[in-house]
Amino acid sequence: MKVSLFYLPTVGTREQIEKGKVGLDGAAYDCMLREISEQARLADDLGYDSISFTEHHFHVEGFELSNNPVLLDLYIAMQTKRLRVGQLGIVLPSQNPIRVAEDIAMLDHMSGGRANAGFARGYQRRWVDVMAQQTHGIHGALPHQHDEIDAANRAAFEECFRIIKKAWTEEFLSYNGKYWRVPPGDTPWTLDATRKWGGGVENGVVRSVAVVPKPVQKPHPPLFQPFASSERSIRWCAQEGVTAILPPLHPKYEMQLCRLYSSVSGNPLGEGMGVLRDVIIADTDDEARAIWHESGYFCGHEWFEPFGFSAGMEDPETKERADLWNDGLAFVGTVDTVTRQIESFMKRLPVRWIFAWMYNGLLPHDRLMKTIELFWTKVMPRVANV
Repeated sequence: MKVSLFYLPTVGTREQIEKGKVGLDGAAYDCMLREISEQARLADDLGYDSISFTEHHFHVEGFELSNNPVLLDLYIAMQTKRLRVGQLGIVLPSQNPIRVAEDIAMLDHMSGGRANAGFARGYQRRWVDVMAQQTHGIHGALPHQHDEIDAANRAAFEECFRIIKKAWTEEFLSYNGKYWRVPPGDTPWTLDATRKWGGGVENGVVRSVAVVPKPVQKPHPPLFQPFASSERSIRWCAQEGVTAILPPLHPKYEMQLCRLYSSVSGNPLGEGMGVLRDVIIADTDDEARAIWHESGYFCGHEWFEPFGFSAGMEDPETKERADLWNDGLAFVGTVDTVTRQIESFMKRLPVRWIFAWMYNGLLPHDRLMKTIELFWTKVMPRVANV
């Protein structure tokens, strides 16, 4: 099993967030960078596989100040030796796919081949509507809603993904789709240097372009999609060789989606799948749950439930909510409790990845550092062979 640290990241403590507009506080942002750097260096020394950052914009509230995950990846890569760096994920419908291909390829070179590539569809309309307006007018699509907005968002996402893979794997790129044309028309180019040493030009007109550099890893960096929760998303991930990361879902949904991925991909159950899990370790279960209530519950209740993420936690038949602790949807407690939670979960659903969310900022830095250490040194050795 592989473990990646997952970060929004959050700026400010709960007290600072509740005072309002903490995203404007440059000192709080600098503190976040310093603490994440120390946490990443510890994870690097211990042996964690990777670290992953989300992409969101305009978060003056403080919950997700991660507007450029590739830049954060590079920041961490320059301070670590072996820790892989990735995104969960770059929101493709709001991006120029060629720029994304270039940026991740550069990251792969600058990190010595340690880049992961994670792509998301985007659901927060406040920023997706703004950032996508000059590309193709795509809007954010809320989880568990399937309408024209969702369909357009998905179509743009899949087209951008195809362009990125072609940019990484083909010497010269040409593409004619619904949202993107490469080249966009009969672009003249008569430069003699291109005739002698380049390519992609016929009769003085650009017919294709070379997206360079290509990634160090061949054919491209490992691919991930957060946080897939629909059958269509899982089917697409399985077809494309993308690791699908499930958010916390009712066990019935989790098993259904894992079986679908396995049937489409031909992989053993759990291969190519990962889960997002809250991870907090303390001296007693009561202490750990109290800490979680001030961090994980606070963040989920105030920020994620309004977007509809809790719907997937309900039993599809009875509508009863899953039990976070007993169903293994959060790993919170003592070392022994967290070990038992993971053992029980892995027997039920043998996924290959855990993306550990420890709520930087909301969780005091010293407590987060201790959780990182205990999870790797005390818990993981006991569950390695489950």
